[in-house]
Amino acid sequence: MSAAPISAREQAARIARLNDLARQAMGVACTVVATVGFRSLSDADQSRVRELIETFDAFTEDNDPHGERDFGCVYQLGNGRWTTERPRVREDERARVFWKLDYYDRELRFASEDAADPAITRRVLTIMLADEY
Repeated sequence: MSAAPISAREQAARIARLNDLARQAMGVACTVVATVGFRSLSDADQSRVRELIETFDAFTEDNDPHGERDFGCVYQLGNGRWTTERPRVREDERARVFWKLDYYDRELRFASEDAADPAITRRVLTIMLADEY
């Protein structure tokens, strides 16, 4: 007996839960790729950004239109502090880091056929400076 089909809303909710787990267990529940630009930041800055990604909850309709919690942005303010809150004034922003989750088959060769099914999907979290996008 096959499982009943799920709604698009339920599919997105499953993907969102798996994405939250991937972010919270980076390197265990997903593969992490960091770009050259991100790796050029100090170790302390990289560590702080990773912490903010792990606990990221600043999802909005603008940055998460499909409800999958697969993308976010972390900002460095002029005083050097990192935050998930977008600065009100662009001049207050020193750096911007994007993170993005993508879904691949188990061999990491093709896109996953069903991102809601962890048995056939591997998640890859890419962390990059915004200007590397």
